[in-house]
Amino acid sequence: MRKLLAALLIVCATVIAAPLAHAVQPDEVMADPAKEARARELSRELRCMVCQNQSIDDSDATLAKDLRLLVRERIAAGDSNKQVIDYLVSRYGEFVLLKPRFELHTLLLWLLPPLVLFGGGFGLWLHTRRRGRDAARGSEAPKPLSADEQARLDKLLTE
Repeated sequence: MRKLLAALLIVCATVIAAPLAHAVQPDEVMADPAKEARARELSRELRCMVCQNQSIDDSDATLAKDLRLLVRERIAAGDSNKQVIDYLVSRYGEFVLLKPRFELHTLLLWLLPPLVLFGGGFGLWLHTRRRGRDAARGSEAPKPLSADEQARLDKLLTE
């Protein structure tokens, strides 16, 4: 029973710790902790071009490793974070950024979700208002037919 409990504990610990593990290999780590922290911060902002939904910090893909090494080379050469990002964007395009920049050509990407949310809320408000108005009308008794209308109705029903 103890062996089973120990095995279950190991499996649970592995499942919990797996998302916390990063793909950065020991041979990639920079000697300067401040530069390594910058490299890790930048790596979390860059998309793995193979995995596409992971940062290069989390990806085990060969291209992600190459990008991590490139980031570290640029930092070691003295580039600022902005210069490193600009270099990678010029080389791979805006897609390399996990969080695209707020610029004119990405304006629709940034503004569409709030506009859709606002439009949906406005549509729901209109629907609720219209439904309430229709319900209020439904509680009123219908107006009786005029004499001319009643005569036309009787004529139609007899035909």
